[in-house]
Amino acid sequence: MPRAAALALLLVSVTACSAENTAGEWSRGGMTEGITKQADTVQSLWNGSWIAALATGLVVWGLILWSVAFHRKRKNSKESLPPQVRYNLPIEILYTVVPIIMVGVFFYFTARDQNYINAISGKADVKVKVEGFQWSWRFTTDYNGKKAEVVGTPVGDYREGPQLVLPAGKKVEFDLVSPDVIHSFWVPAFHFKRDVIPGVQNKFEVETLNKSGVFAGRCAELCGTDHSRMLFSVKLVPQNEFDQYIASQAGAQ
Repeated sequence: MPRAAALALLLVSVTACSAENTAGEWSRGGMTEGITKQADTVQSLWNGSWIAALATGLVVWGLILWSVAFHRKRKNSKESLPPQVRYNLPIEILYTVVPIIMVGVFFYFTARDQNYINAISGKADVKVKVEGFQWSWRFTTDYNGKKAEVVGTPVGDYREGPQLVLPAGKKVEFDLVSPDVIHSFWVPAFHFKRDVIPGVQNKFEVETLNKSGVFAGRCAELCGTDHSRMLFSVKLVPQNEFDQYIASQAGAQ
């Protein structure tokens, strides 16, 4: 009996956690949980787009079903078609104006959020130079004049790859460069990726949330033989732990 009770308790706990995780995934539209303020903005835009698309779909399907139900050919009807008219001005105005308004609203929110995501304040607390090469990454972190460098090799698991350590609750500026071919710096938890292009200096800035954890990263641009092994991780830590990390790395160089 004690074993059965323990097993029942374990099943209930696992089911509760699974249900909680599933509910969280549904609320995020299948996206991973974000770890930056910019990711929250992308998540809001994503959710809003799905809501608008579903609402539009419901209206379209409702009109189709309404037409099928009320304008179908009746039994014993002498008319093969409903009464035909040359035009219906109110309806024509409706299906012209409404799509224009919808596109305008979509464009406004997309442009607004895009400008916010691409904005670089020039006042980042931490600067990271990201070098993507065939087939791994070099991260050079600059914080208050102290630098820490991590160089990776191709791996089969992101936890075995180079790890970029960042402080929680801080602004981080990324400077992306490549010496060979086009790569793409992608951290799914950022809800954002940016290409790493030879001869082009791409930049972006994020503000990390007050969270801790290790998050997967990878190259999202087919770049050659070991593209699939171009994995890395991002570790968010409290400020005091980040200070210790920078001091130890800078002292070891």
